[in-house]
Amino acid sequence: MDMNSFSPAMPTSPLSMINQVKFEDEPNLKDLFITVDEPESHVTTIETFITYRIITKTSRGEFDSSEFEVRRRYQDFLWLKGRLEEAHPTLIIPPLPEKFIVKGMVERFSDGFIETRRKALHKFLNRIADHPTLTFNEDFKVFLTAQAWELSSHKKQGPGLLSRMGQTVRAVASSMRGVKNRPEEFVEMNDFIEIFSQKINLIDKISQRIYKEEREYFDEMKEYGPIHILWSASEEDLADALKGVASCIDKCCKATEKRMSGLSEALLPVVHEYVLYSEMLMGVMKRRDQIQAELDSKVEALTYKKADTDLGLATWESFLTTQTDLHLEEASEDKS
Repeated sequence: MDMNSFSPAMPTSPLSMINQVKFEDEPNLKDLFITVDEPESHVTTIETFITYRIITKTSRGEFDSSEFEVRRRYQDFLWLKGRLEEAHPTLIIPPLPEKFIVKGMVERFSDGFIETRRKALHKFLNRIADHPTLTFNEDFKVFLTAQAWELSSHKKQGPGLLSRMGQTVRAVASSMRGVKNRPEEFVEMNDFIEIFSQKINLIDKISQRIYKEEREYFDEMKEYGPIHILWSASEEDLADALKGVASCIDKCCKATEKRMSGLSEALLPVVHEYVLYSEMLMGVMKRRDQIQAELDSKVEALTYKKADTDLGLATWESFLTTQTDLHLEEASEDKS
């Protein structure tokens, strides 16, 4: 699934209005190639974490070299995503895989989990690289090129604690005020996204439950084959029948395993990625509403200020008129 692509056959919907579009007649001028590989485990007295090697090859003039190699951990990817959202609040930032995994689905730090995350991180960076705006973000460039100590220093150059607190307070205040006059097209988009999010989350939960039950069924069924083989050794009259049952169980196990493989590789990741994208879209709409609410607040404040200014001018003009009339009366009395 590529949210940055567009096909004329796609149905028109409010959601399609805010998808990034890449037209087919644009030339292929890819000049940034990124590879995420070689996960490496690190164990300290405080924590255990995984880093991934990131190799970047580019022909862009703004880069100091044509090839870079750095190592990044998951927290660094989270930082990059946050910086992109701050710099481009109304763009759809590609989703990251969640930090926490579904309990009972896969073991943390297992080979399967690490490989799945590596693929997701590789897709995340390449989607940013292919985006016409995000690809030129300065923080993205630093992420790809800076060594660990340089990246740590760059992170500290961001907004301070008080600034972040101010941003949070303004965002909360905007959300509390709400949007008074949201344009109709954004109302339609928001309603569409909410309904889509509810339905795709339900499909995701059902898919996860089906896979979990399939796994439990498979684990239980594969124990019956060896049991029937052992049973056949002690029952000569039933040996052939029991071996036949064992063979059928073995075939069922293989078919179930194949079906689970299809679910885990072709269905579950795709459905869950739609869930992540729906969350990203809801975040974009929320940030858009915050921007509009802040704009509405400033326009309202300017209106009040203008009204106060006009009232003050009117009062001052009235005062001057009154004073002028008094002076004229006094001048007239003096002449008489």
